[in-house]
Amino acid sequence: MSDNDIERWFSMNEICEHLGIKRDTALKWILNKNMPAKKIGKLWKFKISEIDEWVNKGGAAE
Repeated sequence: MSDNDIERWFSMNEICEHLGIKRDTALKWILNKNMPAKKIGKLWKFKISEIDEWVNKGGAAE
């Protein structure tokens, strides 16, 4: 795998912008709906591919 193939981690702000949601909604989804996220220190980090797969499988559905 080359360096170009490695997916970078996205910040909370970037994920909220990507999904069109507020930070409070993202935190609720992490805690209540198993939204894929990793806590690194005090920061939440995300992989876009994991988020998109989770959304496509209905993870964000009400």
